[in-house]
Amino acid sequence: MKKSWLWISLLIGCFIIQHVDANTRKTITLTKCTDGDTAHFLIDGKDTTVRFLAIDTPEYTKEKEPYGKEASTFTCDALKQANEIQMEYDDGSDKTDKYGRDLAWIFVDDKLLQKMLVEEGLAEVAYLYGDYAYTDELKESQEMAKAAKRNIWSDEETVPSYITYGSMVIGAIIIVILLCSNTKGKKRKIKKVLKTMKQ
Repeated sequence: MKKSWLWISLLIGCFIIQHVDANTRKTITLTKCTDGDTAHFLIDGKDTTVRFLAIDTPEYTKEKEPYGKEASTFTCDALKQANEIQMEYDDGSDKTDKYGRDLAWIFVDDKLLQKMLVEEGLAEVAYLYGDYAYTDELKESQEMAKAAKRNIWSDEETVPSYITYGSMVIGAIIIVILLCSNTKGKKRKIKKVLKTMKQ
């Protein structure tokens, strides 16, 4: 009987230790910005990579996606300018992801960073594998950002500047070739090239 109580006590103790940080905030220090939804923090004296829970921002590390730079800059500025950064684990989520990164809510001066990113249209609500604390707030903010067509929700297609510049150079070369040639319908062809460059 004593052994049974000992095992039960140990199991309860393990459960409490695992969940002691869940849904309680802890003050942390930024060590390095990574991108829009990931950063490094000093947590309990250890440099730890934290993936922001329940959101996904466009990539700006290996891959350069539209609004990735804006999301990355927004996150880094918010973290660097904050007087206080806090994190909160969620008891509805695993503590780490498959890459070993901590999963947490991040607060900058008492404001939820995930919500700020979603409001700006720089992140979408994603990777919901449980009942998390702030997802309803995030979903509301996302609907507002969509209605306002902010950033990732805008109708405009973002064309990288190097593509636009390259198209202009190619168009200019074609015009020069047409001007130097003796082809019929030269003016019509030049107008067609100019029209294409404006698109």
